Amino acid sequence: MSAVAYDNTNTKTGISKATVRKVLMLGGVIVVAAVSGYVYLTGGRYISADDSYVHANKLMVSTDVSGLIQTVDVKQGQMVKRGDILFTLDPHPFQIALANAKATLSQTVLDVESDKGAYRSALAQISAQRPQVALTKQTYDRYTALQQQNAIATTLVDQARGAMLTAQANVVSAQQMATTALAKLNGNPNLPAEQSPAYQKAQAAVDEAQRQLDHATVRAPFDGIVSEVDSLQPGTLVISAMSAFTTTSAVGLIGDKIWIESDLKETELTHVQQGAPVDITIDTYPGKHWTGHIDNVSAGSDSSFSALPSENTSGNWVKVVQRIPVRIAIDQKAGDPPLRAGLSAVVKIDTGKTRWQRMQNQ
Repeated sequence: MSAVAYDNTNTKTGISKATVRKVLMLGGVIVVAAVSGYVYLTGGRYISADDSYVHANKLMVSTDVSGLIQTVDVKQGQMVKRGDILFTLDPHPFQIALANAKATLSQTVLDVESDKGAYRSALAQISAQRPQVALTKQTYDRYTALQQQNAIATTLVDQARGAMLTAQANVVSAQQMATTALAKLNGNPNLPAEQSPAYQKAQAAVDEAQRQLDHATVRAPFDGIVSEVDSLQPGTLVISAMSAFTTTSAVGLIGDKIWIESDLKETELTHVQQGAPVDITIDTYPGKHWTGHIDNVSAGSDSSFSALPSENTSGNWVKVVQRIPVRIAIDQKAGDPPLRAGLSAVVKIDTGKTRWQRMQNQ
């Protein structure tokens, strides 16, 4: 049986189908490569990160004084304004301390006036004793002269001498009293009570007692929503040194300042600038988009702020791409769903530069 040859040549063009197939395949590869190259060069403008979270200014609000909680004036989820009362401590111990400090202050004023009186009294004693000193000395001198003439008994001379020494000692004692009183008056016999060191010390004690009484009423430091309040109950003992470490001594407060923080790779930050636009989606609200902008890029990586930074002591160094915290401001609008601290977010940052533009700038 003879074989029949099949001719694939196009009778009109003279080109075989195999040749056309090869041209089409090669052309397809070229087109795909061209399109891929175009997409690659015109891409890279946007940086996405899905390890982003919503943050808010939050604080465990407590007090720096110790005492028993008397009232809790808020409840979980309540909106409060700056200055609103959150809870109060029993004020009586602080009121007693303030009254005692004020009494000490009043006593200090009396003490200053007493020192002024003591100084004036010492001066008066000095003035009164000086004539007596002069008189007793004159008497002693006369008796001494008479003794030399054997005209007076020795006993009388000794008595005159004793009287003179006593008068002189009284003057010295009065002078010492005046010096002591003047020292208490800081060298100013007309010193106002408010300028004396004792008064200033007592006034400081009054101010501290008043401060502690004021801090027995704990107020919101900023507008926000109350949280972590159920564990705070009347009768609970607040220890000031431990109040920052336990929820039973504080009220959680989440403010209305919301932002997103994302840890980006250091290799992605080359063209990320402050103010760059950002598209934001929140996992809680699928399909909803927010707009924002880069607020700031941290001056240091996460590891640079670590309490125990890694150290290369063995010499086996392995390079690790660092993460830099980036803070993104959210452009919130009226009617937007509420955002809560800790929600997961996906951000898409517009760097404004494609790969082709970056290559041209190099």
